[in-house]
Amino acid sequence: MRLADASLQQIYTEVLTRIGEDPTRDGLLATPKRVEKALEFLTRGYHQSIDDVLHNALFDVDYDEMVIVKDIEFFSMCEHHMLPFFGKAHIAYVPNGKVVGLSKIPRIVDVFARRLQVQERLTQQVAEAISDAIHPQGVGVVIEAQHLCMMMRGVEKQSSSTVTSSMLGVFKTQQQTRSEFLSLVRPPR
Repeated sequence: MRLADASLQQIYTEVLTRIGEDPTRDGLLATPKRVEKALEFLTRGYHQSIDDVLHNALFDVDYDEMVIVKDIEFFSMCEHHMLPFFGKAHIAYVPNGKVVGLSKIPRIVDVFARRLQVQERLTQQVAEAISDAIHPQGVGVVIEAQHLCMMMRGVEKQSSSTVTSSMLGVFKTQQQTRSEFLSLVRPPR
């Protein structure tokens, strides 16, 4: 079997064999098919566009105070080990004549999270997508995540988490705006 000609199911059958498993045993017979379907679902962001997700849910509104959607759960896969990382995204923007439908913000997160990723890029892509879509005065994104590549292998630190941020516009240039956002998304102590 040439790798270029193999189906994903054939490749996963080969992987099972190479790790010492018997792909013909009862519990593994359908595993290559299930893994293929899972991978298609977990990487569906490659086949989505921000325009399709927003679906014209942009509205002219005379509002210029901060809009925050926080605690957006997400799941992604590390591009280095193809192991999951997961956590919460907190997103804010200050409108400049336009707002986006609130349900679209978590959908934007999912478009980028459902690709092989690094958390730093994911954070930046979400901020830039919102900025490009509605041209607000600024966007702030904070993502907190746990990475199974750090928890299950490597350093094996189960309690560690990674926090990344991307600040654009007034979130970058105005300390007061940045501080307000960060205080509002900070978990209570």
